Amino acid sequence: MPSLPVEVLLGLYLGLLTGIVPAFVAGSLGFLVRYFTGVTLPGFGVVVLALSIASVQGGLLGLVEPTIAQSPRLLVAVLVVLMLALYAHNQGDKLGSELPRRLSLTSLRQRTLSADVVELVGSVGQVTVRPTGEIHDMEGYPPLSADLRRTLKGGSWRLPADLPLSELEARLEERLRTDHDLADVAVAIDERARATITAAPPSGGLSRRVPAGRRAVSLTTLVPTGLASGDVVSVRVGDRSIGGTVVSARTETDDEIDGDDGSSGPADAVAPDGGADPEPAPAAKPHAATAGGSGRVTIAVPRRDVKPVLEAESPRLVVRSRGTSREFEALSLVKREGYAIRRLTVGPIGATDETIAGTDVTVLAVRRQGSETGERRHGWVFAPGIERPLEAGDEAFVAGPDDAVEAFAEAIAQ
Repeated sequence: MPSLPVEVLLGLYLGLLTGIVPAFVAGSLGFLVRYFTGVTLPGFGVVVLALSIASVQGGLLGLVEPTIAQSPRLLVAVLVVLMLALYAHNQGDKLGSELPRRLSLTSLRQRTLSADVVELVGSVGQVTVRPTGEIHDMEGYPPLSADLRRTLKGGSWRLPADLPLSELEARLEERLRTDHDLADVAVAIDERARATITAAPPSGGLSRRVPAGRRAVSLTTLVPTGLASGDVVSVRVGDRSIGGTVVSARTETDDEIDGDDGSSGPADAVAPDGGADPEPAPAAKPHAATAGGSGRVTIAVPRRDVKPVLEAESPRLVVRSRGTSREFEALSLVKREGYAIRRLTVGPIGATDETIAGTDVTVLAVRRQGSETGERRHGWVFAPGIERPLEAGDEAFVAGPDDAVEAFAEAIAQ
């Protein structure tokens, strides 16, 4: 008769060999029962089921070698079978409780961030999104420059944490496109706020800023301090005044600050002891404001006014006022009356007309959720004239007294 250690090893081998099928059956039953009924399968039933299935296999094995029934390896094999069956049942029950009952494209699209990466700033949650891996080149476009690739890889962006990942991706794409003049960009953000960025370098930056039907004209004149791309100006040519939009501006003072005149800046810096190269000068931002003084300005003007501007000997530049932003004026008037404006997301139950009518809250705008993917980048519907009641997942801007807005937010969040 083999020794006890050999019997234990044989029992472990037989238990693993025999316990595969009972463990699979126990795990499957545990998952199905918990997923469809919400009830955990009793452990005693799992033990009886596993022993029943294992006895069939053990009986077949006993016909081949009857001495197994009188050896200690049988007890070890039974223990291994029961442990495997109970473990598989526990994992199946856990999977059945965590798996969503209704899985759709909308729920997959509306994934949110993990709670571990959310930072509370006052009462508002924010998240810092950082790139992960390399910055990929977009197919069909030239590769990114080394400086731009390094800038994107080392960047970080703070965004609201209460938005779904699809909305965070859209906002980060818009910010990257605006900050770096990218021709195109695609961003994918995971639950840990790690962004995978695919970008295309700027192409035709000047031509893209010239509106259709206009021409870009450069002139040398006295540039006002603070002039930047996008400002509306008038060019005084004799008795005429020609309006246009600034596309780019550069002055002699800006060149001196950047070290382009040879008198200062990193261009003439001496390497420190040890032979290390000086740090390169930061690249000039295309939309930065000028320091003022003599310089050159590129203005987008109508085609009929190109010749008069080019023939002018001493044109004068006058910056025109754009006026006050109407959006800020409207917001200040609402707050002056003691009302609060909040952006809310409707909960699973939704909000009926009775819920809205029973409060002093006014729904200003609603962004409807897409029927298939939950896409909500566009589609704001402004009140009055909302076609249907608020449904689960819709976003809404509401206005009203503070207490009424708080009560309405609690009502629709349920």
